[in-house]
Amino acid sequence: MRTWFPYPLLSVGLLIIWLLLNQSVAPGTIVMGTILSVALGWVTLKLNPAHSHPRRILRTLRFGASVVVDVIRSNIAVMLVILRAGRRAPNSGFLTVDLDLEDENALALLACIMTATPGTAWLEYDRRRKSLLFHVLDMENEEIWLQTVKRYEAGLKEMFG
Repeated sequence: MRTWFPYPLLSVGLLIIWLLLNQSVAPGTIVMGTILSVALGWVTLKLNPAHSHPRRILRTLRFGASVVVDVIRSNIAVMLVILRAGRRAPNSGFLTVDLDLEDENALALLACIMTATPGTAWLEYDRRRKSLLFHVLDMENEEIWLQTVKRYEAGLKEMFG
């Protein structure tokens, strides 16, 4: 069974997304979605993704709640930047942070968090130097942003370490 469905949760998730995007549960849509989801599962198997499993589920939930709070705060901060745009231009800039994360999935999750947070964008990760370059829309206090990334890194190390 594992050879037919190497990643069953991925295949089911892709099928559900296919059905939602097509807004139909017609037999043809289900068949086509099933074929695509199983085929993409095989493609994913050939990519040989890194296997890592988050540990400490309670810590994971706390980390997720912390990220949600930070995203809400960032939304408010971006809204204030937009509202005061005529009076004062935002102080945008680039920051470089040295990271100790080794797990590729933890790095990918950090990239998603940084990009999903309004006002920030993950730009580049240098594997040799282990440094992250990201952009901040309004960088009033550079140290706060560095501490935030380090806090995320510590949480991810705890979850994936």
